[in-house]
Amino acid sequence: MFEQAFRNIDDVLWKEAGCTTELDYTEQTSWLLFLKYLDGLEQDRADEAALEGKKYTYILDQPYRWEVWAAPKGKDGKLDHNKALTGDDLRDFVDRKLIPYLHAFKQRASGPNTIEYKIGEIFGEIKNKIQSGYNLREIIDHVDELRFRSQAEKHELSHLYEAKIKNMGNAGRNGGEYYTPRPLIRAMIQVVKPEIGERIYDGACGSAGFLCEAYDYLKTTHPKRTTAQDRTLQERTFYGKEKKSLAYVIAIMNMILHGIEAPNILHTNTLTKNLADVQEKDRYDIVLANPPFGGKERPEVQQNFPIRTGETAYLFLQHFIKLLRAGGRGAVVIKNTFLSNTDNASVSLRKSLLESCNLHTILDCPRGTFIGAGVKTVVLFFEKGSPTRKIWYYQLDPGRSMGKTNPLNDADLAEFVDLQASKAESPKSWRVAVQDVDQATFDLSLKNPNGGEVVTHRSPEEILDEIVVLDAESADVLASIRALL
Repeated sequence: MFEQAFRNIDDVLWKEAGCTTELDYTEQTSWLLFLKYLDGLEQDRADEAALEGKKYTYILDQPYRWEVWAAPKGKDGKLDHNKALTGDDLRDFVDRKLIPYLHAFKQRASGPNTIEYKIGEIFGEIKNKIQSGYNLREIIDHVDELRFRSQAEKHELSHLYEAKIKNMGNAGRNGGEYYTPRPLIRAMIQVVKPEIGERIYDGACGSAGFLCEAYDYLKTTHPKRTTAQDRTLQERTFYGKEKKSLAYVIAIMNMILHGIEAPNILHTNTLTKNLADVQEKDRYDIVLANPPFGGKERPEVQQNFPIRTGETAYLFLQHFIKLLRAGGRGAVVIKNTFLSNTDNASVSLRKSLLESCNLHTILDCPRGTFIGAGVKTVVLFFEKGSPTRKIWYYQLDPGRSMGKTNPLNDADLAEFVDLQASKAESPKSWRVAVQDVDQATFDLSLKNPNGGEVVTHRSPEEILDEIVVLDAESADVLASIRALL
């Protein structure tokens, strides 16, 4: 229904000098989609108020409503070209009036969970990169073809938007930060089994894939929901934090398209919160996350944690454990080197995890699970409040080399989800008692007693992808060194 409109938008952006990557395409599409969505939301609320004999107070002042500046219509319902801005007039209105007006909403909002706050936060970060007012007019006309009014329309739009996020994730090293393969997310959720009424948290939410998939899971597993349950899902179930501006905007739009009207996503650096200040009211029932790894945090940020380390992922893991309530469940993606690194921070963190949580399952993901990432990962599944006695390992082996042309799919993870329920042993799964783990190093390395690690011969494309990633990392290191000279 809307696929051609999305293609047309990308075709125009491809010609736009100010947009050069899939990240730019997604960002610029996102803020325009948001304003079109907001127009639909306002219209729905106005119609509901009219049916009840009430007057609706619009969020946006009239000159800044989509129907006025972006898509004024004539009596025939078609675009009124005499009123519609274009060229430099359109670009200047957006840059000098519209975006500053929308940014100011942040100061006027009553709280961070309101739609007004989200408007202000998004447009405090967004910059219009569409330099040609004629290209901008063409894109707006295509966006105006989209509709958000019915569930079927939102469902299709959410799928098309997810495809854009996936393309952005495949576009290179930076894009990959925002995309966790959805089959892996769905398997993690099926193991954790969230219920309506539980608070679900992702402190490194990226494009909000975990929260969106958890929402879909809860809707599917509870088809006969009450109005109160729907309100709980809308307002008091999904919570996220995101540091980067682009990811924040995409997360908000992604959740809106999945059906959450005012997502509880905060634009903040999660790691600046001192863990000593966490109170019971701050805790959550479930943590689902794929925190960034390989990053480095400043010493003043590290001081917020009992185990100080520059490794971003290790700080996030401490944060997640602390923010889980007693009995809470977590599923967190992390580099597989975490299981065996011998540095003090790694050893201390493994010891803390085993003592404070029941680390009941470790899923070993094959190379190529994350497109463009030259590292292997594992997923840690744990429950807070009781120490670990036994760990069930599962070595995922799809039987093929994975990459852009052979991505992970739901069928690849079906056996894992099935066996995990009983933690059965198989050629790919085994159990380890914590008493058999080295008590000095707490090494949790993957050592399959049923035949060892399967050697998978990688495709030339996958090897080249890894070389590109490593070259980019080397360039960053060399640039840092050069800056010190």
